[in-house]
Amino acid sequence: KNFQLYKTKTTDSLRMPNLSKLARIPDSKIPLSILAGFTGTGVLLYLTNRIFNGTTPRSGDLGIKLSSPKRTEKVSVDLKFIKNVLMLLRIAVPKVFCMEMFYLVLVAIGLIARTYSDLWIITNGTAIESSIIDRNPVRMWKHLSKFIISMPIISMINNILKYGTSECKIRFRKRLSDSLFANYLHRQTYYKMSNIDNRISNADQLLTQDIEKFSDTLAELYSNLSQPVLNIILFSTILARNVGIDAPFNVLVYMVLSGVFLTILRRPVGGMTAREQQLEGEFRFVNSRIITNSEEIAFYQGDDREKRTVDKYFSKLIDHLRKLIRFQFMMGFVDHIVAKYLATTIGYLSVSIPFLDLTTPKFLNATPQRLREDYYKSGRYLVRLAQAVGRLVLAGRELTRLAGYTQRVIQLRDVMLDLDQGKYQRTMIETKEGEAPLIPGSGRIITQDRIIKFEGVPLVTPNGDCIVKSLDFEVTSGMNVLVCGPNGCGKSSLFRILGELWPLFGGQLIKPKKEHLFYIPQRPYMTLGTFRDQLIYPDSEADMVMKGVNDEDLTQYLEQVQLLNLLEREAGWDSVQDWMDVLSGGEKQRVAMARLFYHHPQFAILDECTSAVSMDVEASMYQHCKKEGITLFTVSHRKSLWQHHEYVIQFDGRGKYEFKKIEEGVDEFGT
Repeated sequence: KNFQLYKTKTTDSLRMPNLSKLARIPDSKIPLSILAGFTGTGVLLYLTNRIFNGTTPRSGDLGIKLSSPKRTEKVSVDLKFIKNVLMLLRIAVPKVFCMEMFYLVLVAIGLIARTYSDLWIITNGTAIESSIIDRNPVRMWKHLSKFIISMPIISMINNILKYGTSECKIRFRKRLSDSLFANYLHRQTYYKMSNIDNRISNADQLLTQDIEKFSDTLAELYSNLSQPVLNIILFSTILARNVGIDAPFNVLVYMVLSGVFLTILRRPVGGMTAREQQLEGEFRFVNSRIITNSEEIAFYQGDDREKRTVDKYFSKLIDHLRKLIRFQFMMGFVDHIVAKYLATTIGYLSVSIPFLDLTTPKFLNATPQRLREDYYKSGRYLVRLAQAVGRLVLAGRELTRLAGYTQRVIQLRDVMLDLDQGKYQRTMIETKEGEAPLIPGSGRIITQDRIIKFEGVPLVTPNGDCIVKSLDFEVTSGMNVLVCGPNGCGKSSLFRILGELWPLFGGQLIKPKKEHLFYIPQRPYMTLGTFRDQLIYPDSEADMVMKGVNDEDLTQYLEQVQLLNLLEREAGWDSVQDWMDVLSGGEKQRVAMARLFYHHPQFAILDECTSAVSMDVEASMYQHCKKEGITLFTVSHRKSLWQHHEYVIQFDGRGKYEFKKIEEGVDEFGT
C-alpha cells in the first residue's frame, strides 16, 4: 500500500524526493528510525563540540575534564591544506616520468582491475547460485570452473595493488626525507633550529616519525579514495541502466549530505593529531636528555627528580591520548551508523522500489527466475555502491589525520627555509628605553684571507642579551691570541659569532671563509665510522685522497700528538668502534688536535681543548701549530699557555673588554 501510494504521487523520471515522500507515509516506521538516527548524531555533534571547546553541558555529565592546549595554528581540511599537500606532492613526485609516477599508475591500474574483477565475481556468483536453485549441475560447474580458473588472476591483482601501495609509501618517504635532510644539514640549519629558533623543539621526530606517517597516510589515502570513486561511477552506471536513475541518485545525494555532516563532526581530529605528535616528541626529548646526561644525573642522584619529570610529560601524553580515544569512540559510533548502516538502508529502499512497483515496464513480463537474478545482481551492485560510499565518507577521517601530519611537515619545511634565509623567531629580551632596537642579521660579513677584524660588532646572544656593546679589534695571521675572563663574559659567544653560528646584530666582521677556520671544543665530537674518519672529519676518505693525504701522513699527525699506540691498540685505521666510549677524554682531545693538523686552517679556535692533556704534550702540540703557521685563538685558564700567545682579549664580565699585547715579566701574565 505504501509503495503504491509512492507510485501514484511520483511522475517525474528524476525522483530524488523519495525519502521525503516516504517520510510522509503514516504507516512507515523506517523513515522515522532514520530521522531518529540523525537526531542522535546531531546530539553527539553538539556534545562533541562542547567537550572539545573545553566545556560540557553540565559539570560531571560525561566525566571528562579537558584542558585545551595552546594551539599555534588551526588544522583543518581546507584550501590551505590542499595547497600544502600539493606542495609536498611536488617533492614526493618531482616529474611525470619517474618511478613514483610509475607506481601511482600501477596502483590505478590495479584499482581498475580489481573493480572489474568484483563486477565479474558478482555476475558469475549470481549465475552459480541461480543454477544451484534451478538444480542445473552442468551450468553450475561451468561457472564454478570459471571462478576456480580466475582465482590466481584475482589474487595477483590484489597483491599487485598492495605492492604498488607499499612502494609508494617507501618512495614518498625517501623523496621527502632527502629533500628535508638536504635543508636540515645545510648551512648549520640543525644548529640554528636547536639553539637559535624556538619554534620546533623535536626536529628528530619530525624528520623520522612524522614524515613516515605522512607518507603512509598519503599512499593509503590515494588507494582509499580512488577505489571508492571508481566503484561509485561504475556501479551507479550499471544500476541506472538496470533499475533506473533513482537508486544511485539517492545514494549519491546521501553520500554528499553525510560527508558534509561527518566533516563538520571531525574538525577537531586534525589539531588533535598534530598535538599528539608534539607531545610524543616532547616525551622522546625528555628520555633522550636522560641518556645524554646520564653521568651528571647519576652523580647528583637525580633518579627521583628525573622520574617526576618523565611522569609529568608522559601524563600529558596519556591524557591527550585518552581524549583522542573518547573522541574516536564517539566518532566511530556515528561513522558506523551514518556511513554503513544508514547507507545500506537507503540502498535497500532505493533498489526495492522498481521491483515492488507492479507497473515498472522492464519487469511487466519478467519470469520469476529473471526477477530473482536481476534483483540479486542489483542488490549486490547496490551493496557495493553503498560500501563505496561508506569508504569514501570514512576516508574523510584519514584525510583529517593527514591534515595534522601535513601541518607538522610544512611547519618544519617553513622553519628550515626561514633559517636558511637568516630569519628566525625567538623570545627576545626587551630593549631598554632610549636604546636602539637590536635587529638580528643587520651586521655585515666580508670574506678576506688571513685576517679577522671586528668593527663595531655588538656581542649579542640570539635572544637579544647584549654582553658587549661593541667589539673593535684586528688579528692577522701570526698574531696568536689568548681569550680569558670569568664565566659568562662572552668568550664562547665571540667564537659563535666568528663561526657564523649566531647572527650579527650590527657592525662589520672581516674574516676568512669557513673552511679556513677550525674549531675544537673542550669535548671533541667523534663521528660514526673508522679510526681514520676521526682524524679527517668532516672529510670522507675520497676527500682525503683528493687532498693528496695518505695514511702515512695521518700516522705523522698521530705522532705529533703522541697517540701512535692507538693504531696498534685499535687494530689499524679501518677499525670501527664507538669512539665516544672507547677513547678517554685526553685521547679525544689529542685526536681533535691531530684533526686540526690534517685540515691545516689559517686560524684555529681552541676552546679549553687541552684541559685533559698533560702540560708537556700540550706544549708540544701548540709549538707544532705555530710551526705549521696556524694562528691560534685560545680560550684557557692555564697560565702555561700564555707563552704560546702574543696577544690577549680579556673580558671583565661587566660588558667591557681589553685587547692588548702580552708583555714578558708582567705579573698578570705569569713568568
